[in-house]
Amino acid sequence: MKIENIKVSVFTFPSFRSVDSAGHSHPGPETKARLAMLTITADDGTEGHAFGPPEVIRAHVIDAFARKVLVGGNPLNREQLWHALEHWQRGSAGQLTDRALAIIDMALWDLAGRKANMPVYQLIGGYRDKVPAYGSTMCGDELKGGLSTPEEYAAFAEKLVARGYKGIKLHTWMPPVSFAPSVEMDIKACAAVREAVGPDIALMLDGYHWYSRAEALQIGRALEKLNFAWFEEMMNEQSIASYAWLANQLDIAIVGPESISGKHFSRADWVVAGACDMLRGGAQGIGGISPTLKVAHLAESFGMDCEVHGNGAANLAICAAIKNCRWYERGLLHPFLEYDDVPAYLNSLPDPMDKDGFVHVSQLPGLGEDINFEYIAANTVATY
Repeated sequence: MKIENIKVSVFTFPSFRSVDSAGHSHPGPETKARLAMLTITADDGTEGHAFGPPEVIRAHVIDAFARKVLVGGNPLNREQLWHALEHWQRGSAGQLTDRALAIIDMALWDLAGRKANMPVYQLIGGYRDKVPAYGSTMCGDELKGGLSTPEEYAAFAEKLVARGYKGIKLHTWMPPVSFAPSVEMDIKACAAVREAVGPDIALMLDGYHWYSRAEALQIGRALEKLNFAWFEEMMNEQSIASYAWLANQLDIAIVGPESISGKHFSRADWVVAGACDMLRGGAQGIGGISPTLKVAHLAESFGMDCEVHGNGAANLAICAAIKNCRWYERGLLHPFLEYDDVPAYLNSLPDPMDKDGFVHVSQLPGLGEDINFEYIAANTVATY
Protein backbone atom coordinates (compact mmCIF):
# COMPACT_ATOMS: atom_id res chain seq x y z
CA MET A 1 0.00 0.00 0.00
CA LYS A 2 1.47 3.33 -1.08
CA ILE A 3 0.46 6.97 -1.02
CA GLU A 4 -0.42 7.97 -4.56
CA ASN A 5 -1.74 11.51 -4.31
CA ILE A 6 -2.04 14.52 -2.01
CA LYS A 7 -4.61 17.19 -2.72
CA VAL A 8 -5.79 20.36 -1.00
CA SER A 9 -9.25 21.79 -1.67
CA VAL A 10 -9.86 25.35 -0.44
CA PHE A 11 -13.56 26.13 -0.04
CA THR A 12 -15.86 28.76 1.44
CA PHE A 13 -18.64 28.36 3.98
CA PRO A 14 -20.86 30.74 5.97
CA SER A 15 -19.54 31.75 9.38
CA PHE A 16 -20.70 34.10 12.12
CA ARG A 17 -17.28 34.42 13.73
CA SER A 18 -14.96 37.38 13.48
CA VAL A 19 -11.38 37.74 14.66
CA ASP A 20 -10.06 40.78 16.52
CA SER A 21 -6.65 42.40 16.05
CA ALA A 22 -5.07 40.01 18.55
CA GLY A 23 -6.48 36.89 16.90
CA HIS A 24 -9.31 36.15 19.37
CA SER A 25 -12.67 34.90 18.06
CA HIS A 26 -15.90 36.81 18.70
CA PRO A 27 -19.41 36.76 17.24
CA GLY A 28 -19.85 38.81 14.10
CA PRO A 29 -21.97 39.26 10.98
CA GLU A 30 -22.22 36.43 8.48
CA THR A 31 -19.15 36.17 6.28
CA LYS A 32 -17.72 33.67 3.84
CA ALA A 33 -14.94 31.93 5.70
CA ARG A 34 -12.26 29.88 3.97
CA LEU A 35 -11.14 26.41 5.01
CA ALA A 36 -8.91 23.79 3.43
CA MET A 37 -9.41 20.03 3.26
CA LEU A 38 -6.28 17.93 2.83
CA THR A 39 -6.89 14.58 1.14
CA ILE A 40 -4.29 11.80 1.09
CA THR A 41 -5.09 8.98 -1.35
CA ALA A 42 -3.50 5.53 -1.39
CA ASP A 43 -3.06 3.34 -4.45
CA ASP A 44 -6.01 1.15 -3.43
CA GLY A 45 -8.32 4.19 -3.41
CA THR A 46 -8.47 4.62 0.36
CA GLU A 47 -8.57 8.29 1.37
CA GLY A 48 -7.88 10.23 4.53
CA HIS A 49 -9.07 13.78 5.16
CA ALA A 50 -8.29 16.58 7.57
CA PHE A 51 -9.27 20.24 7.75
CA GLY A 52 -7.14 23.29 8.45
CA PRO A 53 -6.50 26.93 7.52
CA PRO A 54 -5.45 27.39 3.88
CA GLU A 55 -2.53 29.56 5.03
CA VAL A 56 -1.12 26.63 7.04
CA ILE A 57 -1.20 24.04 4.25
CA ARG A 58 -0.58 26.38 1.33
CA ALA A 59 0.80 25.08 -1.95
CA HIS A 60 4.48 25.62 -1.06
CA VAL A 61 4.18 23.48 2.07
CA ILE A 62 2.47 20.68 0.17
CA ASP A 63 4.92 20.76 -2.76
CA ALA A 64 8.16 21.28 -0.84
CA PHE A 65 7.56 18.91 2.05
CA ALA A 66 4.37 16.84 2.09
CA ARG A 67 4.60 15.39 -1.41
CA LYS A 68 8.36 14.83 -1.21
CA VAL A 69 8.06 12.83 2.00
CA LEU A 70 4.71 11.11 1.64
CA VAL A 71 4.18 10.11 -1.99
CA GLY A 72 5.32 6.52 -2.44
CA GLY A 73 5.37 5.85 1.28
CA ASN A 74 3.16 3.42 3.17
CA PRO A 75 0.34 5.50 4.73
CA LEU A 76 0.03 3.04 7.59
CA ASN A 77 3.60 3.81 8.70
CA ARG A 78 2.43 6.98 10.41
CA GLU A 79 5.27 7.13 12.91
CA GLN A 80 7.89 6.79 10.19
CA LEU A 81 6.26 9.47 8.04
CA TRP A 82 5.75 11.81 10.99
CA HIS A 83 9.44 11.63 11.92
CA ALA A 84 10.50 12.15 8.31
CA LEU A 85 8.38 15.29 8.12
CA GLU A 86 9.45 16.51 11.55
CA HIS A 87 13.07 16.18 10.45
CA TRP A 88 12.33 18.63 7.62
CA GLN A 89 11.12 21.31 10.01
CA ARG A 90 14.60 22.47 10.97
CA GLY A 91 15.59 23.16 7.37
CA SER A 92 12.25 24.55 6.26
CA ALA A 93 12.98 28.14 7.35
CA GLY A 94 9.89 27.98 9.54
CA GLN A 95 7.59 27.07 6.63
CA LEU A 96 6.69 23.56 7.84
CA THR A 97 4.92 24.43 11.07
CA ASP A 98 3.62 22.14 13.79
CA ARG A 99 0.10 23.02 12.64
CA ALA A 100 0.87 21.90 9.08
CA LEU A 101 2.43 18.72 10.43
CA ALA A 102 -0.73 18.18 12.48
CA ILE A 103 -3.09 18.35 9.49
CA ILE A 104 -0.99 15.81 7.60
CA ASP A 105 -0.81 13.50 10.62
CA MET A 106 -4.57 13.72 11.20
CA ALA A 107 -5.26 12.83 7.56
CA LEU A 108 -2.99 9.77 7.88
CA TRP A 109 -4.87 8.63 10.99
CA ASP A 110 -8.17 9.17 9.18
CA LEU A 111 -6.94 7.08 6.25
CA ALA A 112 -5.84 4.28 8.56
CA GLY A 113 -9.20 4.21 10.32
CA ARG A 114 -11.08 4.15 7.02
CA LYS A 115 -8.83 1.36 5.74
CA ALA A 116 -9.43 -0.70 8.89
CA ASN A 117 -13.14 0.26 8.97
CA MET A 118 -12.65 1.44 12.56
CA PRO A 119 -12.95 4.76 14.38
CA VAL A 120 -9.54 6.21 15.18
CA TYR A 121 -10.06 6.13 18.95
CA GLN A 122 -10.42 2.33 18.77
CA LEU A 123 -7.51 2.06 16.38
CA ILE A 124 -5.38 3.79 19.02
CA GLY A 125 -6.80 1.52 21.70
CA GLY A 126 -10.15 2.80 22.92
CA TYR A 127 -10.77 3.56 26.58
CA ARG A 128 -14.34 4.93 26.40
CA ASP A 129 -16.97 5.97 23.88
CA LYS A 130 -18.22 9.10 25.61
CA VAL A 131 -16.35 11.89 27.40
CA PRO A 132 -17.65 14.57 29.80
CA ALA A 133 -17.36 18.03 28.27
CA TYR A 134 -16.67 21.41 29.75
CA GLY A 135 -18.08 24.49 28.08
CA SER A 136 -15.19 26.70 26.97
CA THR A 137 -16.24 30.32 26.52
CA MET A 138 -14.96 32.80 23.99
CA CYS A 139 -12.81 35.64 25.29
CA GLY A 140 -14.59 38.53 26.94
CA ASP A 141 -15.85 41.36 24.76
CA GLU A 142 -17.68 44.68 24.90
CA LEU A 143 -20.92 43.46 23.33
CA LYS A 144 -23.99 44.27 25.40
CA GLY A 145 -25.64 41.01 26.37
CA GLY A 146 -22.53 39.08 25.39
CA LEU A 147 -19.52 38.58 27.66
CA SER A 148 -18.86 42.19 28.58
CA THR A 149 -19.43 42.07 32.36
CA PRO A 150 -19.02 39.59 35.22
CA GLU A 151 -22.81 39.45 35.44
CA GLU A 152 -23.07 38.40 31.79
CA TYR A 153 -20.52 35.64 32.36
CA ALA A 154 -22.64 34.45 35.30
CA ALA A 155 -25.88 34.49 33.28
CA PHE A 156 -24.22 32.56 30.44
CA ALA A 157 -22.78 30.03 32.89
CA GLU A 158 -26.28 29.33 34.18
CA LYS A 159 -27.41 28.61 30.62
CA LEU A 160 -24.47 26.26 30.07
CA VAL A 161 -25.31 24.32 33.22
CA ALA A 162 -28.94 24.07 32.10
CA ARG A 163 -27.67 22.70 28.76
CA GLY A 164 -25.90 19.88 30.62
CA TYR A 165 -22.32 21.03 31.11
CA LYS A 166 -20.73 19.89 34.38
CA GLY A 167 -17.68 22.07 33.85
CA ILE A 168 -17.06 25.57 32.48
CA LYS A 169 -13.82 27.28 31.49
CA LEU A 170 -13.69 31.04 31.30
CA HIS A 171 -11.58 32.90 28.78
CA THR A 172 -11.64 36.41 30.17
CA TRP A 173 -10.84 39.81 28.67
CA MET A 174 -7.75 40.47 26.61
CA PRO A 175 -6.64 43.36 24.40
CA PRO A 176 -8.00 44.95 22.25
CA VAL A 177 -10.86 45.12 24.81
CA SER A 178 -10.50 48.65 26.16
CA PHE A 179 -10.11 47.79 29.86
CA ALA A 180 -8.04 44.62 29.41
CA PRO A 181 -6.02 43.16 30.92
CA SER A 182 -7.56 43.54 34.36
CA VAL A 183 -6.79 41.35 37.35
CA GLU A 184 -9.75 42.79 39.18
CA MET A 185 -12.24 42.10 36.38
CA ASP A 186 -10.96 38.55 35.93
CA ILE A 187 -11.48 37.83 39.63
CA LYS A 188 -14.93 39.43 39.60
CA ALA A 189 -16.01 37.31 36.63
CA CYS A 190 -14.78 34.13 38.29
CA ALA A 191 -16.54 34.99 41.54
CA ALA A 192 -19.78 35.81 39.73
CA VAL A 193 -19.75 32.51 37.86
CA ARG A 194 -19.04 30.50 41.01
CA GLU A 195 -21.93 32.17 42.81
CA ALA A 196 -24.23 31.54 39.85
CA VAL A 197 -23.50 27.83 39.33
CA GLY A 198 -22.88 26.71 42.91
CA PRO A 199 -20.17 24.48 44.35
CA ASP A 200 -20.65 21.33 42.25
CA ILE A 201 -19.72 22.63 38.78
CA ALA A 202 -16.03 22.39 37.90
CA LEU A 203 -14.63 25.80 36.94
CA MET A 204 -11.37 26.71 35.21
CA LEU A 205 -9.74 29.95 34.08
CA ASP A 206 -7.71 30.68 30.97
CA GLY A 207 -6.79 34.33 31.51
CA TYR A 208 -4.62 36.95 29.88
CA HIS A 209 -1.48 35.19 28.63
CA TRP A 210 1.01 37.85 29.63
CA TYR A 211 0.29 38.58 33.27
CA SER A 212 3.31 39.13 35.52
CA ARG A 213 4.22 36.67 38.26
CA ALA A 214 2.69 38.90 40.92
CA GLU A 215 -0.54 39.34 38.96
CA ALA A 216 -0.83 35.63 38.24
CA LEU A 217 -0.28 34.85 41.92
CA GLN A 218 -3.00 37.31 42.93
CA ILE A 219 -5.51 35.69 40.59
CA GLY A 220 -4.43 32.19 41.55
CA ARG A 221 -5.01 32.83 45.24
CA ALA A 222 -8.47 34.18 44.45
CA LEU A 223 -9.25 31.08 42.39
CA GLU A 224 -8.24 28.85 45.28
CA LYS A 225 -10.82 30.54 47.50
CA LEU A 226 -13.40 30.00 44.75
CA ASN A 227 -12.46 26.30 44.46
CA PHE A 228 -11.50 26.44 40.79
CA ALA A 229 -10.19 23.20 39.28
CA TRP A 230 -7.27 24.67 37.35
CA PHE A 231 -5.49 27.83 36.16
CA GLU A 232 -4.19 27.99 32.58
CA GLU A 233 -1.74 30.04 30.50
CA MET A 234 -1.68 33.15 32.66
CA MET A 235 1.93 34.06 31.81
CA ASN A 236 4.25 33.81 28.82
CA GLU A 237 4.88 30.08 28.47
CA GLN A 238 8.40 30.62 27.16
CA SER A 239 9.42 31.20 30.79
CA ILE A 240 9.34 27.75 32.38
CA ALA A 241 10.91 29.25 35.50
CA SER A 242 7.92 31.56 36.00
CA TYR A 243 5.51 28.64 35.89
CA ALA A 244 7.65 26.59 38.27
CA TRP A 245 7.70 29.57 40.65
CA LEU A 246 3.91 29.95 40.46
CA ALA A 247 3.20 26.22 40.83
CA ASN A 248 5.24 26.24 44.03
CA GLN A 249 3.19 29.14 45.41
CA LEU A 250 -0.29 27.78 44.73
CA ASP A 251 -2.41 24.76 45.62
CA ILE A 252 -4.69 25.13 42.59
CA ALA A 253 -3.59 22.92 39.70
CA ILE A 254 -1.55 24.64 36.99
CA VAL A 255 -2.19 23.13 33.55
CA GLY A 256 0.16 23.64 30.66
CA PRO A 257 1.85 24.31 28.41
CA GLU A 258 -0.78 25.12 25.81
CA SER A 259 0.75 27.19 23.05
CA ILE A 260 4.51 26.79 23.44
CA SER A 261 6.32 25.00 20.62
CA GLY A 262 8.40 21.89 21.10
CA LYS A 263 5.78 19.15 21.01
CA HIS A 264 6.36 16.38 23.58
CA PHE A 265 9.97 17.45 24.08
CA SER A 266 9.14 20.81 25.69
CA ARG A 267 6.37 19.25 27.75
CA ALA A 268 8.84 16.78 29.23
CA ASP A 269 10.92 19.77 30.33
CA TRP A 270 7.87 21.26 32.08
CA VAL A 271 7.37 18.07 34.07
CA VAL A 272 11.02 17.92 35.11
CA ALA A 273 10.95 21.60 36.12
CA GLY A 274 7.77 21.19 38.20
CA ALA A 275 6.12 23.91 36.12
CA CYS A 276 2.68 22.30 35.96
CA ASP A 277 0.42 19.83 37.73
CA MET A 278 -1.33 18.65 34.56
CA LEU A 279 0.08 18.54 31.04
CA ARG A 280 -1.62 20.20 28.07
CA GLY A 281 -1.51 19.36 24.40
CA GLY A 282 -3.86 19.17 21.44
CA ALA A 283 -3.55 17.61 18.01
CA GLN A 284 -3.78 20.86 16.04
CA GLY A 285 -1.19 22.71 18.11
CA ILE A 286 1.67 20.30 18.65
CA GLY A 287 1.99 18.38 15.41
CA GLY A 288 -0.90 15.95 15.31
CA ILE A 289 -2.46 13.01 17.07
CA SER A 290 0.85 11.13 17.18
CA PRO A 291 2.81 13.59 19.39
CA THR A 292 -0.26 14.35 21.52
CA LEU A 293 -0.44 10.67 22.43
CA LYS A 294 3.23 10.87 23.42
CA VAL A 295 2.36 13.78 25.74
CA ALA A 296 -0.54 11.85 27.26
CA HIS A 297 1.58 8.78 27.93
CA LEU A 298 4.37 10.96 29.32
CA ALA A 299 1.89 12.48 31.75
CA GLU A 300 0.54 9.07 32.70
CA SER A 301 4.05 7.87 33.49
CA PHE A 302 4.30 10.64 36.10
CA GLY A 303 0.81 10.06 37.49
CA MET A 304 -0.45 13.26 35.86
CA ASP A 305 -3.54 14.06 33.84
CA CYS A 306 -3.23 15.35 30.29
CA GLU A 307 -6.03 17.76 29.45
CA VAL A 308 -6.41 17.90 25.68
CA HIS A 309 -6.47 21.41 24.24
CA GLY A 310 -9.25 22.32 21.85
CA ASN A 311 -12.25 20.72 20.20
CA GLY A 312 -12.71 18.72 17.02
CA ALA A 313 -12.76 15.11 15.90
CA ALA A 314 -9.04 14.47 16.36
CA ASN A 315 -8.94 15.77 19.93
CA LEU A 316 -12.11 13.89 20.80
CA ALA A 317 -10.53 10.67 19.50
CA ILE A 318 -7.54 11.27 21.77
CA CYS A 319 -9.77 11.94 24.78
CA ALA A 320 -11.62 8.69 24.11
CA ALA A 321 -8.40 6.70 23.71
CA ILE A 322 -6.66 7.67 26.97
CA LYS A 323 -7.54 7.30 30.64
CA ASN A 324 -5.73 10.29 32.12
CA CYS A 325 -7.92 13.03 30.63
CA ARG A 326 -11.01 14.08 32.52
CA TRP A 327 -12.61 16.49 30.06
CA TYR A 328 -13.27 17.24 26.40
CA GLU A 329 -13.06 20.97 25.64
CA ARG A 330 -16.27 21.97 23.83
CA GLY A 331 -16.36 25.42 22.33
CA LEU A 332 -15.65 28.19 21.91
CA LEU A 333 -19.05 29.24 23.25
CA HIS A 334 -20.85 32.60 23.34
CA PRO A 335 -24.41 33.79 24.07
CA PHE A 336 -24.75 35.08 20.49
CA LEU A 337 -23.63 31.85 18.78
CA GLU A 338 -25.20 28.39 18.62
CA TYR A 339 -22.42 25.83 18.84
CA ASP A 340 -24.78 22.96 17.97
CA ASP A 341 -25.48 24.33 14.49
CA VAL A 342 -23.81 21.98 12.02
CA PRO A 343 -21.19 23.63 9.77
CA ALA A 344 -22.18 23.60 6.09
CA TYR A 345 -19.26 21.34 5.13
CA LEU A 346 -20.36 18.58 7.53
CA ASN A 347 -23.55 16.53 7.67
CA SER A 348 -23.51 16.23 11.46
CA LEU A 349 -21.57 17.48 14.47
CA PRO A 350 -18.36 15.59 15.28
CA ASP A 351 -18.98 16.13 19.01
CA PRO A 352 -22.71 15.84 19.85
CA MET A 353 -23.42 16.29 23.57
CA ASP A 354 -26.29 14.75 25.50
CA LYS A 355 -28.35 16.40 28.26
CA ASP A 356 -26.00 15.02 30.92
CA GLY A 357 -22.93 16.72 29.48
CA PHE A 358 -21.33 13.75 27.74
CA VAL A 359 -19.95 14.01 24.21
CA HIS A 360 -20.42 10.79 22.29
CA VAL A 361 -17.63 9.64 20.00
CA SER A 362 -18.52 8.93 16.38
CA GLN A 363 -18.43 5.28 15.37
CA LEU A 364 -17.79 6.12 11.72
CA PRO A 365 -14.49 4.83 10.30
CA GLY A 366 -11.56 7.22 10.60
CA LEU A 367 -11.78 10.43 12.57
CA GLY A 368 -15.56 10.15 12.41
CA GLU A 369 -16.29 13.39 10.58
CA ASP A 370 -19.39 13.06 8.42
CA ILE A 371 -18.08 15.23 5.59
CA ASN A 372 -20.40 16.86 3.05
CA PHE A 373 -18.22 16.26 0.01
CA GLU A 374 -20.85 17.62 -2.37
CA TYR A 375 -20.96 20.95 -0.54
CA ILE A 376 -17.17 21.23 -0.53
CA ALA A 377 -16.98 20.44 -4.26
CA ALA A 378 -19.65 23.05 -5.03
CA ASN A 379 -17.89 25.75 -2.99
CA THR A 380 -14.24 25.01 -3.82
CA VAL A 381 -12.31 28.11 -4.88
CA ALA A 382 -8.83 26.59 -5.30
CA THR A 383 -7.11 23.22 -5.53
CA TYR A 384 -3.45 22.24 -5.53
